[in-house]
Amino acid sequence: MTNLPPPAEELRLLDAELLQLDLRRAVLLRRREWLIHTLRAAAAPPSAQGAGTAPVAGRPGAGVSGSAQRPEATAPGVQNVLLVLGGVLLTVAAIAFTLVGWGHMGIAGRALVLGALTVAALGAPVVLLRRGLRSTAESVAALGTALTVLDAYALHEVAFAGTDGLGYTAAGSAVLAAMWAVYGVVASAAVPPPAQAAERGPAVEGARAGLRHPVPLAVATAHLPLLLWALAVGAGPYTVTAVLLATAAGGTAVALRAASVPVRVVAVVGALGMGAAGVLSAGRLCWSASDPGTAARAAALLVVAAAVALIAGRSLRDPEAARGAALAAGLCLVAGAGGVLRVSLPGDWTVPGCLVCAIALLAADRTPLSRPLRQGLARASAAVQCSAVLWSVPLVAGTVLGPTAQGARPWSGTPGDVRDAVFTDVPWPAYASTGPLVLAAVAAVLLVAGRNTVRRTAVQVVALVLGWAAVITVPVVLQLPYTIGLVAQGGVVVAVLGFAQWSGRAENRPSPLTLTALLLALVTSVDLAFLALASESATIAVLVSLTVVFGAACRGRGAVPFAAPAALGHATALACAVGASVGLQPHETALLVLVVPAVAALVASRTSDSRTTVPVEVAGMAAGLLALALAVTDPPMLAVVLSLCGVLMAGTALRPERRAAGYAAAALFLLATWVRLTAWDVTTPEAYTLPVTGPALVVGFLRRRRDTAVSSWTAYGAGLAVTLVPSLLAAWDDRHWLRPLLLGVAALAVTLAGARQRLQAPLVLGAGVLALVTLHELAPYLTQVVGALPRWAPPALAGLALLALGATYEQRLRDARRLREALGRLR
Repeated sequence: MTNLPPPAEELRLLDAELLQLDLRRAVLLRRREWLIHTLRAAAAPPSAQGAGTAPVAGRPGAGVSGSAQRPEATAPGVQNVLLVLGGVLLTVAAIAFTLVGWGHMGIAGRALVLGALTVAALGAPVVLLRRGLRSTAESVAALGTALTVLDAYALHEVAFAGTDGLGYTAAGSAVLAAMWAVYGVVASAAVPPPAQAAERGPAVEGARAGLRHPVPLAVATAHLPLLLWALAVGAGPYTVTAVLLATAAGGTAVALRAASVPVRVVAVVGALGMGAAGVLSAGRLCWSASDPGTAARAAALLVVAAAVALIAGRSLRDPEAARGAALAAGLCLVAGAGGVLRVSLPGDWTVPGCLVCAIALLAADRTPLSRPLRQGLARASAAVQCSAVLWSVPLVAGTVLGPTAQGARPWSGTPGDVRDAVFTDVPWPAYASTGPLVLAAVAAVLLVAGRNTVRRTAVQVVALVLGWAAVITVPVVLQLPYTIGLVAQGGVVVAVLGFAQWSGRAENRPSPLTLTALLLALVTSVDLAFLALASESATIAVLVSLTVVFGAACRGRGAVPFAAPAALGHATALACAVGASVGLQPHETALLVLVVPAVAALVASRTSDSRTTVPVEVAGMAAGLLALALAVTDPPMLAVVLSLCGVLMAGTALRPERRAAGYAAAALFLLATWVRLTAWDVTTPEAYTLPVTGPALVVGFLRRRRDTAVSSWTAYGAGLAVTLVPSLLAAWDDRHWLRPLLLGVAALAVTLAGARQRLQAPLVLGAGVLALVTLHELAPYLTQVVGALPRWAPPALAGLALLALGATYEQRLRDARRLREALGRLR
């Protein structure tokens, strides 16, 4: 049921509301008039604007000049600049008065002047706020707060000159913070309520928020008293750290409960700064302690910091901020526990102890904490686990890369244990004995925690890598005997390959987990091969075993593209090791290495999957290149190796999809011929070029027979040039008559053949070579004729030739065109 007020009361309320509506309507009408004038002035042409403009009510600066120019600064901006400048000047003047002119006045005068100025500066903003002059009130209030600091300084100089400056500053900052907070609240409370402010006008209504800076300034200053007090009394590091954390807790409480945004911002910044300093100080004290009791005291401070962070995260509405607070809390807890464990356990167990504490944080999923807090603690646990894994990286890197040093001194002797063989040139990492345990623990946590996650595959891959790293480092950490260490590494290869076979048995394409397992198997096998180089028997035994193991792994469908090249690679190394073991020279060992390309070509011919064929062929070609490198020091053997490689390439070219290998086979056969000729000290260029010209001309003839559209340059040009050009260069410096005679006869035969068959390439090449050979042979006689003529004869003959050419220039052009057309009709 609605209770209506008496008629008189209701009439009074209606009149008040109508009055407010009239006031608001008047303000809106004045604003509308100013906006219309502004739009008209902007739309008017420049001439009309230059004629003059009448002042408009409500527009600042209207009618001052004869033209309506656009102002470069707004009125509020100008007002703020003037107010800030005035406040700064007054503050500087007050400081100068306090520091310089202070001694010229008595104690009463000093107190009266500063007191009057402070009271006036603090009281004037209330009156200004009531009148709606908020910017002016802020400037005067800022001057007042600055004067209060000067009052505190003056009070110390007059009444407390003998007291400790740091202690007085602590007390003064506490008093000033309390006074500024009360002043900000009181000044804001003195502003009229919204209803009265609306009655007084929109300017007063907009100022009802009160002063902005006193309360944030008080909050910022409130962070100093406790710290300054602790420093003043000479407190120890534990007390100072506790003071920092207590101040951060107070700032956190203010930030969580304050309604003003500036106050919250200042409180958050102060709490974060003090909290970070306190946590770093507590962590340093905890990790530098010399006994468990001292470490426990610092750890308690870290626990307090973690509790403050959790309480703050519980009250935060932003999930990401709550996760960050929980992350910081979790790291503080682990750091405190780790510091206590560092002085309570041997050094090797510090990191495992921190890892256990981090794993314990995962139990927060079963607590009533909010989801963001649980996620933040899980992130803290993940961060500590990642740090533990990074701590183990030197051990894993040394275990994997250390055996490569054996490549510089193969078969130098069997070492005492695996660590001596691995860390010969690499220093042993400090506190690394618990590295395998750390890696295995993190891998187990990943497998358990990632069972139902979206990124399950990625988690399994990381867990597999960590588990592999843990296993391969165990023999090194335990300093197992050399032979047992080799067997253990071989077992890792077999186990990882078996896991790859098992994980990829139902897959058409290898999954990321299978690919990772295969890659780990390859890395382990290479590491094992280098590790076995310390002993001759171990090298051969390991390479035989690896070849057999990877060869057996080729039975798996998904592992063949990786296992087959690995088997061929280890077989290549085995061939080199066997050759060195039986005392063969490197060029003799090349024949053993060629067995691998032969096997690769045979395997590639029996596979139909390109994913397998290409890696196998690449491995075979790599072995072939190694054989050529081994035989390069002995030309006769190099010729044999090139010929055998040519045979393999020719056999590969029999496959329809590898017809292009025939070109490589031809090139290899040609190189073998050239190397053999070089070994026989043959320097005649025709011996090198004719083996190219003959097959090239045959191929060109067969090609033109199949396709008559092929030009003679394509079919015969390269083959003829290979022999004619080098022979011409050799004949040019040859002092004997046989080579020019044979070359001229050959060029004449080529020219006649080209003319008979109407082929352009043989005709041009043969005629050109024949002309140059003839010129070379007649050059001595021409020289004698020119020498017998008088000196004026050659210029005279040249002049006559030019006159004849000029007289018959048109005819010579027609002859040249007919010659070009005749050559163009040839093929």
